[in-house]
Amino acid sequence: MTKEIYSLILTLIPALPLLGFAVNITLGRKFIRDKAHFIGITMVLASWILALIAFREVYHGNIFDGDLYTWISSGGFVVSVGFLVDQLTAVMLIVVTTVSLLVHIYSVGYMHGEAGFYRFFAYLNLFTFSMLMLIMGNNFLQLYFGWEAVGLCSYFLIGYYYEKKSASDAGKKAFIVNRFGDFGFGLGVILIFLTLGTLNYADAFSNADILVGQSINVLGNNMTMPTLIALLLFCGAVGKSAQLPLHVWLPDAMEGPTPVSALIHAATMVTAGVFMVARCAPIFNLSPAAMSVVAVTGAVTALFAGTIALVQRDIKRIIAYSTVSQLGYMVLACGVGAYSAGIFHLFTHAFFKALLFLGAGSVMHAMGGELDIFKMGGLKKYMPVTYWTFLLASFSIAGFPLMAGFFSKDEILWLAFASGTSVGKFVWVLGVITALLTAFYSFRIVFLTFHGEFRGTDDQKHHLHESPLTMTVPLVLLAIGAVGAGWFGIPGHSAFGHFMEPLLGKPEVHASHAAEYGLMALAFVLFAAGYLGAKHLYLKRLDIPKKLSENYSIIYDLLWNKYFVDEIYNALVIRPTLWVANSVIVGITDGRIIEGIVNGVPKGIGRTGGILRKLQGGKTHSYGAFMGYAFLFLLAIVFIWY
Repeated sequence: MTKEIYSLILTLIPALPLLGFAVNITLGRKFIRDKAHFIGITMVLASWILALIAFREVYHGNIFDGDLYTWISSGGFVVSVGFLVDQLTAVMLIVVTTVSLLVHIYSVGYMHGEAGFYRFFAYLNLFTFSMLMLIMGNNFLQLYFGWEAVGLCSYFLIGYYYEKKSASDAGKKAFIVNRFGDFGFGLGVILIFLTLGTLNYADAFSNADILVGQSINVLGNNMTMPTLIALLLFCGAVGKSAQLPLHVWLPDAMEGPTPVSALIHAATMVTAGVFMVARCAPIFNLSPAAMSVVAVTGAVTALFAGTIALVQRDIKRIIAYSTVSQLGYMVLACGVGAYSAGIFHLFTHAFFKALLFLGAGSVMHAMGGELDIFKMGGLKKYMPVTYWTFLLASFSIAGFPLMAGFFSKDEILWLAFASGTSVGKFVWVLGVITALLTAFYSFRIVFLTFHGEFRGTDDQKHHLHESPLTMTVPLVLLAIGAVGAGWFGIPGHSAFGHFMEPLLGKPEVHASHAAEYGLMALAFVLFAAGYLGAKHLYLKRLDIPKKLSENYSIIYDLLWNKYFVDEIYNALVIRPTLWVANSVIVGITDGRIIEGIVNGVPKGIGRTGGILRKLQGGKTHSYGAFMGYAFLFLLAIVFIWY
């Protein structure tokens, strides 16, 4: 394949979804209406096919790194729009286009009859374009463009039901919280240009070694330049990939339609932070301190979110906290230098987590929008396809042997344990505890939703039914990925690892194979404990969870209220900000100073005019008197002056 044809194919991959957005958003309301999905699906399907071609080229060693045109040229600051399609990009292309395509198809049935049907598919296309630009760019500025664009699309999609206050608030919350992380990320990009003189990936990474030995004074403390840049970049990942302390936006984002949760908050946008850290591995590798921060942040986030998921009742929010927890695993992997393992878990997670969200959407579709798993039960016989696919996804995320999540999650835990560092051992312990919690809360959903007696209303029971083919076919296809995606990473014969190692390297292992097999056995024991514990508590002894919540009410309330993080932010950030806005900015700056100038100047002119108007009485003797007074006044000034 010639470079020109290859470049054209790569250009079309993001361009086609952008075209779909343009057509639907301009013509959808009046002309296309309920047929908007044809355009949206066709564009993403074409991108998916082209992404497969690009993956094949990369697999055969045809790495593309080229510019399409110059974007900005100002003195020494020159940035182009270009593409870098290597092993990392190729994997992300498959993840983004595959999940996006299946979500588009699923949305046909789920969103049928919605007033803004065309608008929804336009936003989905725009999001797909933005994510593709993020992962395909060959420079930091293009990365930043895609980074902010997916944030904008998340605002549109989370707040899709904009007339619903909770949805519009959730959209604003996601957008604003990410601004905190993106501020640091933007500073990191600026610092890269100031120190390395370029924003191009290839040039920046090849010259990254010159950062070693450089330091900068930050708030009175000397910090090495690689550490500062890495931590600033990681700020963006903390926001976008919902890590502590900027995780609060993702659970609330469940206010958007369920397909949005599957696309943005399970498989694509939230993994952008993990992708960015892996892409910037040459910079992060220069700072052991930054790597430790990354690893500990990921591990603590994984455990933190896992504990919250134990007691929640909203099926989508449980899965949302599960997403935060699994993202913590990916970040943990990058922090111990196992970038390939982190991306592998990103790859498998895309299938089983999208399947969990879409399965939850199928349940909601049958239950008339019900979200409380304690008001469900017994759905297995009414929704067999949804049940079996959801069950496979639960086995996968819980780490059942031979499922996708088993291979990817256990590889992360193994490499953390075998890293030979105290930080590695610490994050391994947190990861192991999180694995137990994951199995427990995953099957808590399964048993309360699909097993036992139906606990809903008679009207809900009367309308129980399996979802249409447009929804169940994507579930089946994702279930195949939830089972088989991990087989690309079988230990000792990892095709995924072999594919990614030339780019991301292979971490050193300081442990024996016997230890590896022992950890695999431990993983199965943890799965069994979580599974059997959930089965005992939520199938056989439903009275025990209620007693536990009453006897340990302090712990229960702490988990139920998500450690009161939102309340703390409300007290420390939101209320003071609103007070400053209302009392200082609106009350003084805007209300008195600005309004005083804007309204005061015209009023002053009016009053002055009113005074001068009285002087124009139309009487000749008055004018003569004024002229005389003026002459005497001027004469007095001259006399005093001299």
